[in-house]
Amino acid sequence: MSPGTSRTVRLCRTADSAVVLGSTQPLDEVDHPAASSAGFDVVRRQSGGGAVLVEPGTVAWVDVVVPRGDPLWDDDVGRAFWWLGETWRLALADLSLTGAEVNRGGIVSSPWSSKVCFAGLGPGEVTVEGRKVVGMAQRRTRHGALFQCAVPLAWEPHRLLDVLALSGEERGEAAAALEDLVLSLDVSVGDVEAAVVARLLR
Repeated sequence: MSPGTSRTVRLCRTADSAVVLGSTQPLDEVDHPAASSAGFDVVRRQSGGGAVLVEPGTVAWVDVVVPRGDPLWDDDVGRAFWWLGETWRLALADLSLTGAEVNRGGIVSSPWSSKVCFAGLGPGEVTVEGRKVVGMAQRRTRHGALFQCAVPLAWEPHRLLDVLALSGEERGEAAAALEDLVLSLDVSVGDVEAAVVARLLR
């Protein structure tokens, strides 16, 4: 974000497979030989949180920039997510996914949320019957806020866990804990993008 930043929506399509680490997540939390063997690059995003596995067609990734002074700006870092979570809730309803709820509370951590992004729940994030559907992270500068949103269309946590630096016992515990935390959606990346952009433009 730079001076003169305006409200912006970016649709991010992945051409290759990668393990995407949070901005402060240690590189040694990844088993780099295993990631290389699986064909995954290891990269870092600008916002915080744990690791996300992105592959073509499996994650809808949308970035939203809100400059300071914009009507959508909120000085409260947690509350700043709420409007975006509500936008996602409505977009999911447009895709016939009902019962979605926006977390207007604080961060809900789990033993694995520092390593795996979708293992926790943050402000503004969206769930259906307790299962996470939309994950979000935020990065702020003096010019504005970048919100990075991810909607996993296929949730297979073992594929990410297999390339993290975990013992066999830890990997088994994590797989059991994460298996039912996220709801996979039977829609395409394009469907999700179209629905949320339509809502953002209203």
